[in-house]
Amino acid sequence: MLPTGRTFMEQTRYEYLSPSDQTQELPAPPLEKAAPDGCLNIPLPKPDTITVPPIDCRAAIEVRRSIRHYAREPLTLEELAFLCWSTQGIVEVKAPYYTLRNVPSAGGRHAFETYLLINRVDGVEPGLYRYLAFSHSLTLVDSHSGIVDRIMSACLGQAFVRSSAVTFIWSAVIYRMAWRYSERAYRLVHLDCGHVCQNLYLAGEQIGCGTCAIGAFDDRQIADVLGIDGEEEFVVYCATVGKKT
Repeated sequence: MLPTGRTFMEQTRYEYLSPSDQTQELPAPPLEKAAPDGCLNIPLPKPDTITVPPIDCRAAIEVRRSIRHYAREPLTLEELAFLCWSTQGIVEVKAPYYTLRNVPSAGGRHAFETYLLINRVDGVEPGLYRYLAFSHSLTLVDSHSGIVDRIMSACLGQAFVRSSAVTFIWSAVIYRMAWRYSERAYRLVHLDCGHVCQNLYLAGEQIGCGTCAIGAFDDRQIADVLGIDGEEEFVVYCATVGKKT
């Protein structure tokens, strides 16, 4: 019997894929989850109004490091908007089939939803939010005071989740990708998330922030905290962000 990882790689080869729903002319799924009715919505500063200090691309690449200790200084709403736009900002919509964003994605499918554990952002109450890329805004998911401890626990007790200004949590709505790529989608969302997180690192450098990617989390626990099923939508990656000390 092959180990699980090798079985996954074997069974997601192109010769083993079932026909995709796109090839069978089934309708494409939505490119973003709708915000629940009645939830708090916070518009973010528009991308063309955001100003950030200039930084040389090579310099940003060379100084990029995973940083786990942060200053108590909060992020501004403009800085948070810049990070969201840098990681999932929409440049062009070709609905219902794809979007062009500031990061690459297989077939432009962009299967991710971006959840934000906000601890310290000026003008935003602490809590769990979701970034709505199409409207460039935040919608509140959970404002209970214990949410930070629940997410830290789901990230296997890593304390810098609590001390960060913001923790990004990326979930994949897998059918958004599988509609086009069948079982291969499970490979592709992990590749896509690497592009997203690297953009977060580099954008963070531009605004004086450090970032630390997190791959260690309890899948079931973090899905429960986000209120997702963990199967049709599941967490792929997390990353903390905060001002450098």
